[in-house]
Amino acid sequence: MHDEPPTLAVPAVSASHVLPVPARAMAGVDLEGADLTGCDLSGADLESAHLGSADLTGARLVATVLRDADLSGADLTRALLRQADLRGADLYGANLSGADLRGARLDGALLDGADLHGALLDGAGLDGTDLRTALRLDERQLMTAHPTPRTLLPTPQAGDPALRG
Repeated sequence: MHDEPPTLAVPAVSASHVLPVPARAMAGVDLEGADLTGCDLSGADLESAHLGSADLTGARLVATVLRDADLSGADLTRALLRQADLRGADLYGANLSGADLRGARLDGALLDGADLHGALLDGAGLDGTDLRTALRLDERQLMTAHPTPRTLLPTPQAGDPALRG
């Protein structure tokens, strides 16, 4: 017997939809490719959840636990991720354009090819995060975040105000 992550069928939801309290404990849930546009998952426990290629455009994920979650290729455009725990999350190729990540924990998160254009990183923890291949990340964003000596920063490109792009 091997343990498989629980599965949950999630239909498209309206922007005002909020999951009921019992549905908030969803560690390890498989929502690969789900349409969660505008969904409110604030405070949910989605640790180690599978959300690869999910559409989370405009979703509310305030204080949501997404530690070690797979968000590779997910669309998080304009998502509200304030105070979210994204430590160790896989955000490879994710679209975080305009996302609000203020106060989020991104320690050790994988951001290879992630689009950070206009993302708000004020107070975001970046300990051990590799930002060398993140896309459209600018100096202003880094100045408001909390990198540490273990954070791997992109190399500025001559003549380009953006650090990566």
